[in-house]
Amino acid sequence: MFKQTLEELIKNLKKDKEFKDQIAYWHQIEGKAAKTIPFSKLIDERIQHALINRGITELYTHQYSAFEYATRNEHFVAVTPTASGKTLCYNLPVLQKILEKEESRSLYLFPTKALAQDQKSELNELIEEMGVPVKCFTYDGDTAPNIRQAVRKAGHVVMTNPDMLHSAILPHHTKWVSFFENLKYVIIDELHTYRGVFGSHVANVIRRLKRIANYYGSNPVFIMTSATIANPQELGETLIGEKVRLVNNNGAPRGKKHFLFYNPPIVNQALNIRKSSTFEVNTLAKHFLENKIQTIIFAKSRVRVEVILSHLQELTQKELGPKSIRGYRGGYLPKQRREIEQGLRNGDIIGVVSTNALELGVDIGQLQVCIMNGYPGSIASAWQQAGRAGRRHTESLIIMVANSNPIDQYVISNPDYFFERSPESARLNPDNLIILVDHIKCAAYELPFKKGETFDGVEIEEVLEFLAEEQVLHQRVDKWYWMNDAFPAHGISLRSASQENVIIIDQSEQAKPSVIGEMDRFSAMTLLHDEAIYLHQGIQYQVEYLDWEEKKAFVRQVGVEYFTDANLAVNLKVLEEDESKREDYASLSFGDVMVNAKATIFKKIKLTTFENIGSGPIHLPEEELHTNAMWLSFSSRLLEKYGEDLLEQALIGLANVFGHVAPVFVMCDRSDLHVIPQIKADHSELPTIFMYDRYPGGIGLAKEVYKKIELILNQVKSLIEFCPCEAGCPACVGASTTNSHNSKRVVLSLIHELEKSKGM
Repeated sequence: MFKQTLEELIKNLKKDKEFKDQIAYWHQIEGKAAKTIPFSKLIDERIQHALINRGITELYTHQYSAFEYATRNEHFVAVTPTASGKTLCYNLPVLQKILEKEESRSLYLFPTKALAQDQKSELNELIEEMGVPVKCFTYDGDTAPNIRQAVRKAGHVVMTNPDMLHSAILPHHTKWVSFFENLKYVIIDELHTYRGVFGSHVANVIRRLKRIANYYGSNPVFIMTSATIANPQELGETLIGEKVRLVNNNGAPRGKKHFLFYNPPIVNQALNIRKSSTFEVNTLAKHFLENKIQTIIFAKSRVRVEVILSHLQELTQKELGPKSIRGYRGGYLPKQRREIEQGLRNGDIIGVVSTNALELGVDIGQLQVCIMNGYPGSIASAWQQAGRAGRRHTESLIIMVANSNPIDQYVISNPDYFFERSPESARLNPDNLIILVDHIKCAAYELPFKKGETFDGVEIEEVLEFLAEEQVLHQRVDKWYWMNDAFPAHGISLRSASQENVIIIDQSEQAKPSVIGEMDRFSAMTLLHDEAIYLHQGIQYQVEYLDWEEKKAFVRQVGVEYFTDANLAVNLKVLEEDESKREDYASLSFGDVMVNAKATIFKKIKLTTFENIGSGPIHLPEEELHTNAMWLSFSSRLLEKYGEDLLEQALIGLANVFGHVAPVFVMCDRSDLHVIPQIKADHSELPTIFMYDRYPGGIGLAKEVYKKIELILNQVKSLIEFCPCEAGCPACVGASTTNSHNSKRVVLSLIHELEKSKGM
C-alpha cells in the first residue's frame, strides 16, 4: 500500500469534506528560528568542547540567562515550551561547579522514575564527551542495595524522586554526610506538577531538606524548570520558601504546528448529543498509523486508554503488528514502561495511547501527530501534550477531539479562550495542618527540634507541644525528640490522601501469580471491586476478589465484550462554617465538612456501543473524609417558586457545569474537587451546592473556588447560554429525565438569583 507523508495527509484533510465539516477551528503556528548567544567565557573549555561535539555551538537565550543566575547563586525557575533544551539550564551550572570543585554535589528531583532514568542517560552522554570522571547515579526503589553505598559516598549527581527523598534519603541523612556537606544545587524539574496535595507534601519535604543541608553547613541553590503556567515564579517561591528569579526568554527554534479543534458530528439534534469522541479518535488515529506516522493519543482515564488501545490494535492488525501500538499509564511496572519508551525512540512502536503520564519530558523521540481524546482539563496540560508532537524543525499536527461535556464544548467553541488566554495558576498549600504535622514528625525524627526553632519560617511550637502530649515526641529541657522505634516517613504517602495502595495480582496462571500494577484506595473502590473488569495493556482482567483489609486485588485474564463503571454514593455534613457572604437571595460559605463515600453498584457497559448490559452490587465499607468545602445556598423561596422536582433537577444541572468549570480556574484534575447538590442541606434545610477538596484537611482548592466564584459563575453562565440546545443537554446542564423542557431555563434563573446577590 502506498504510504503518504504527514504533509500530504494534512493537505488531504483540508479537502476531505467529511473531516472538514467537523473542524471547529484550524490554528496554524508558524515555525521560528532560534535565538542564540555565544558561550559564556565562564564555561569550562571541556564542557564547551563536549557541547560542540554534540552539535551545540551556541546557547539559546534562556540557557544563557539560566547559567548567569546559577553562577550568581540565585534561585530561578526556567519556563519554556516542551523540547526547548531546558535540561542544559541545570546541567551546565552543575557540571561547571564539579569541574571547579571536585567534591561538589547536586541533587536532581524528578516527579517520576522514568524521567530520572531518561535524564541520567542524557547527562552521562555529555559527561562521556567531556572525558571527566563525573559520577551520576539514579537513586530509587530499583537501585540495588550494593550500589546504594557507592551512590551515597561518590555520587556527584544523584537523581531521585520526591518519594525517595522523603522516605529513604532524609530519614537516613547520617549515611549521606559528605553529600549534604557539599550540596551546591537542587534541581526541581517539571515544577508545574507540584501542585495540590502532592505539591503541598513536596514543599514540606523541601523544608526538611533545607534544614538538614543547613545542619551540615550547606546552602544549596534551587534551579526549577516548568511548563507554561500563569504563576511559575509564585509557585517556585511557595515550593522552596524563598525568592526566585524567572527565566522565560525562550530562544529555541520551533517547527510549524497545525492545532485543530475537532467536534464530533451531532447524532441527536434535539438533545445536542454528539458521536462518541472515542470512535472519532480511533478513526483519526487509524488514518495516521496506517501510513506509519508516529502518533500519540492522550486519554483522560486508565479505562479510556485501554478501551482505545484495544480498538486500535484491532483496527490496524493487518497493517501493523499488535506490538506496534502500546498503552502507557500509571500502574504499569517500570520494566514495561522503559521498554515502551525505548520502542518509541527507535521507531519500533508507531502508536502509543497514554494518560497524562507521557505529558512530562520523557524522551520519546520524534512523534509527528498528537491526538487528544477530550480537553485535558487545563490549558497548561493541553500545551504539554501538544508539545510531544514535532521537534525543532519538523511539521506536526495536533488534533483535540471534543467530548460532549460542558467544558470541552465551551473550549472548542471559544478558541480565543484557549489560544489567547494565559494558562492557569497552580496552587499548593504547604501549611495544610494534616500535611504539616506529618512532616514535622518526619523532621523531628531526622533532627530534634530546639526551643524557638521554626520549620523554615513557620512557627511550630504549638504543634510540637501537641505531639508531646500525644506521646509522639518527648520534650527534654529545650529540645523535642522523636520517641518511637519506627520512622514516620514510611507511613506517609506524598501522592494520595490514602496511605496505602492496592496491589493488583494476576493469577491467570495459578502456578505463577504476578503483580501487574497498583492503584490508590479511593480509585480502587470503583475500579477494583469484585467482578470489575480491569484493563491493562489492552488485556481484560476480571477482579475475582478484592481483599480490602490486606489491600490486594486478585485478577484473572478474561475475554468479554464489556467494561465496568461504578457508582459512588456520597453523604456530606457541615462541621463548621469559617467564612460566609450572605445576601437576600443566596449565600456563599466556606468551612469544614465530613464526607462519607460508599461504592454502591456497578454497571456493565458494552465496548462497541457503550450501552448498559447489566449491573451488580458492591460490598465495600464506607470511607470517611474530613475536608474543606465551599457551598452556595439558595433562598427557600425557590422551592415554592419551582417545586421540589424541578429545583432538584436545576441544582443537578448547575452542579454539573460548575464541576466542569471550577477545576479549570484552580488548575486541578476534576477528580480533586467533588460537587454535590442537595435539595435540602442537612445543616440549613436550604437548596445547596457543595464543592469539596477530595483530600483530608483540604489543600486550598475549595478556598480558591470560594475566592474566584464571580469569575467561575460568569463562565458557567456563558457556557450554558452559548450551548445551541433549547432545553438542556449533556454539553451543558447534563442529561436530564424529568421536565427536560425547563431544565436549562431554571438553571439560568438560579444563576440570575446569584447575580442579584451583590456580595457574590
